[in-house]
Parts: sequence; C-alpha cells; structure tokens
Amino acid sequence: MTGAIPAVVLVSGGLDSATTLAIARAEGRACHALSFDYGQRHRVELGAAADLARSLGAVEHRVMRIDTA
Repeated sequence: MTGAIPAVVLVSGGLDSATTLAIARAEGRACHALSFDYGQRHRVELGAAADLARSLGAVEHRVMRIDTA
C-alpha cells in the first residue's frame, strides 16, 4: 500500500472496531491495528482482534500490555 495514508485503528475484537477498521480500509488507508491486553477475563477478545486485523487487511496488528496493578 505504497502512498496510502496510514491510520491506527484500535481493535477490540467487537463489532464497532471491526466496522471502523473496515471503513478505514475501504477508504484506502494503510491500517495499523492496535489492541490492549489489560488482563481481561475473556482472552478470546484478543484472538478475535487478531483475526479481524488479518481478515480485514491491516498492515500489522500489535498488542500493548497494560499493567492495571
């Protein structure tokens, strides 16, 4: 995606972030997906976020660990 305007999209694995990522991709943006690992009980969210980023064509997907202690 040379020349595409980059965008950082927060991806939680839910419908809202999936829609946001899809819209940004449809606009031709070079999307960099970012998720936060804050020790959430439902770890499946991070897997869903990774799946969304991959299937919707994000340039990369990074997970940032947040220590809530």
